[in-house]
Amino acid sequence: MTTMTKQQREEFLADLHVGVLSVAGPAGQAPTSVPTFYAYEPGGDITMFTGTQRRAPQRIERIKEAGVITLVAQREAMPPAYVTVEAELVDVGPPTPEQMLVILRRYMPEEHAQGFVQGELGDPENTVLLLTFRPTRWFSSDTSAD
Repeated sequence: MTTMTKQQREEFLADLHVGVLSVAGPAGQAPTSVPTFYAYEPGGDITMFTGTQRRAPQRIERIKEAGVITLVAQREAMPPAYVTVEAELVDVGPPTPEQMLVILRRYMPEEHAQGFVQGELGDPENTVLLLTFRPTRWFSSDTSAD
């Protein structure tokens, strides 16, 4: 396994991957880990949004309380590779439709992205927040270089 250079890992994270976000749980509980859509440009911050889907905002509260997360992006096809980034929470707030679309357009066609945003933001019982994280520590491996 070969560790990626700074440029390689940032480009890898900026590529299209469904990330896995992990945040610490309360003492005695396992971390919460969930797949997530995200956006990242090399050298910048990581953005993602989360909604409550009419449930208690447990994950959101854990993220706010911890102030840090781990995000993993991986290439599942052979040869495997991954980037893991630890990141600190720098901002939380309601997203604009355009902020959500920046993320969603990476993963779905425009008409689906538009519908998703309307559904999430149009439900008065759903809390949607945009989370912005600053990468602080990186780990990576690319077996294609072996």
